[in-house]
Amino acid sequence: MSDETGRPPKPPARPDSVSLWRYLRLFRADILSAQPARLYRAWMAEFRTPFFRSYMVNDPALVDLVLKGRPDDFPKSDRIGAGLRPLLGESVFLTNGETWKRQRRIIDPAFEGGRLKDTFPAMWAAGEAAVERLAARATGRPVEIEAETSHAAADVIFRTLFSIPIENEIAAEVFDRFRTHQREQPILNLAAFVPGPRWMPRFFSRRAKATARDIRRLIVRLTDERAAEIAAGTAPDDLATKIMTTADPVTGERFTPSEMVDQVAIFFLAGHETSASALGWALWLVARYPEWQERAAAEAATLEPSFATLARLRVTRDIWREALRLYPPVPMMVRETTRAETFRGRAAPEGAQVVLSPWHLHRHTRLWDAPDDFDPGRWQTENGRRCQREAYMPFSAGPRVCTGAGFAMAEGVLLLAMILRAYRLEVVPERTPRPVAHLTVRSADGIWLRLTPR
Repeated sequence: MSDETGRPPKPPARPDSVSLWRYLRLFRADILSAQPARLYRAWMAEFRTPFFRSYMVNDPALVDLVLKGRPDDFPKSDRIGAGLRPLLGESVFLTNGETWKRQRRIIDPAFEGGRLKDTFPAMWAAGEAAVERLAARATGRPVEIEAETSHAAADVIFRTLFSIPIENEIAAEVFDRFRTHQREQPILNLAAFVPGPRWMPRFFSRRAKATARDIRRLIVRLTDERAAEIAAGTAPDDLATKIMTTADPVTGERFTPSEMVDQVAIFFLAGHETSASALGWALWLVARYPEWQERAAAEAATLEPSFATLARLRVTRDIWREALRLYPPVPMMVRETTRAETFRGRAAPEGAQVVLSPWHLHRHTRLWDAPDDFDPGRWQTENGRRCQREAYMPFSAGPRVCTGAGFAMAEGVLLLAMILRAYRLEVVPERTPRPVAHLTVRSADGIWLRLTPR
């Protein structure tokens, strides 16, 4: 799992044939290395057990069918929420059908193009704070950068959602609890794949449930305070205020206080955890490939505290896209058939699991040129542009595409540019990161870099 080939690190694949129980043990240890190598070239794979059937689909036509063509026929599996519901409740990430549609009608206006421009000053302030915090780390000694990217991404969320910096007492406590939670609970657990009999162990951590309760208690305090500010007419015009005051255009209803807690929980998970993961990998990649780092640093010299500055960061944007391709924060998604289906000539029964894997799709050997290479230049090639349309989904796709996808792209490009403008990054050769799937794709032992001021 070293990068002796010059390629970024990739988990080793398991043997093609293993027993169910061996697979379950591997899966519990790491979702990514529990999968066989053939999934990087297969259009579809069927997994049968005495208890269930699961189908991983890499065929772009099938992916398109599930996510875009007939999304209502392939809802999110209820089992995927088994491990996440203690934290996320009935958030938009877990719901289906009319409940989900109502939630999106209320949430989506907060993330429209004009609103993204409005959040830019808060993103910029979080970036300046991150650069300032890193000054104490820029000594040339190894630094575990995932801790720093988590801090920066959480700061962005608190500033844009509630107009408070992470140094705020409640914000700091939420961040502290979440650091514990994210290591305790994988975003995909065995229940998502193994419906099985009731006696089958689910491996849900008691500590994860406890930290979820703590986080939700703190979010209740934030939302209650904001509701009081809205009532008094003193609330800032940020994302929380926008969402809490938006009525569903169909029903006229607004989120109840408990519903808002659910939504804030997923904003924090999706907006903090995923961005932190992607930024950590992006920083390691530019350290590992210094020619790209220098191109991005030169581009960053033009940075200004204006939303228009993002349009000029073309190289940085391609580096960010490439980091999301190689290390998609959410490596797999699970849908469920609501009726019997036929996939590539194979019968799939009602209730079967349909696994969509950005991790494998983004590295598929039949689709991408040099899929395991780090090459930000690919996005300006014919192959890269075609694959961006057909085989690239770091934020999912179709109606259920992440509502904050544009937000995440802007945040990632901006923070990457601001850090590279201030610091030169180098890898620590003896500490090559090892990708594993926790809540997101992280490194098993952290991502270590050396930073020096430019």
